[in-house]
This record gives sequence, structure tokens and C-alpha cells, in this order.
Amino acid sequence: MENVIKEIENKANQYQLDNERRFKENMKNVHVRLSGQNKYYYAHHCADFIAHVESKGFRGYKAEDIKSVSIINCQYYGAQINARLKSGGETHLKTFDDKKEMLGFIVGVNTIVQEVA
Repeated sequence: MENVIKEIENKANQYQLDNERRFKENMKNVHVRLSGQNKYYYAHHCADFIAHVESKGFRGYKAEDIKSVSIINCQYYGAQINARLKSGGETHLKTFDDKKEMLGFIVGVNTIVQEVA
């Protein structure tokens, strides 16, 4: 019985470590504090959104014009999605009043992309 409990605890610890590793990978270029139960969900959506914008482009910018995309939340300037362009500049793709609005937009875009694809 003790072996079974130990094995279950080891698997649970391994799952938690895998989740944290995936979370850190998904948070690349995401400069937003995510916490609570939904942090993995939102981090995954942010990573999907960045991958989509970098591969397909966004709002008049073609994929070949975009070097990288970052998602930022700043208490002074609000939440924003920025693109670093290969030409050397940086532009705001979209700005928001707060983090919740931005995360809702990202989840909505991902949902539409999945439905259309």
C-alpha cells in the first residue's frame, strides 16, 4: 500500500514539474504576471497567439515583416501586444485598458483561428 501511495505522489510531482516547464516555455515573450488556477491556460493561449501572429501576420503586417511578438502589461501604459519588425522598428499591434481585456482578446482570436482552420 505504501508503495502505491509513493508511486502516486511521484507521478503527481512529475506532472507538476512538467506543467511548470511547459508554463515557462509558453511565457517566452509574455511579460504579464499570471497567477492562480488559470495561469497555465492563459500562458498556453498567449504562446498560441504569438505563434499565429509570427506565422500569419497581423493587421497589415505580413509574417515576413515581423521578427518577434511580445505581450506586455505595464501599470502605466496598460496592456499591449507589440511586434518587433525586421526593418528595425517596433509597433503596437493592439493596446488594451487592462490585462483581462487583453487576455480575453487573445483567447477569442485563438478560438476563431481554431474554428476557421
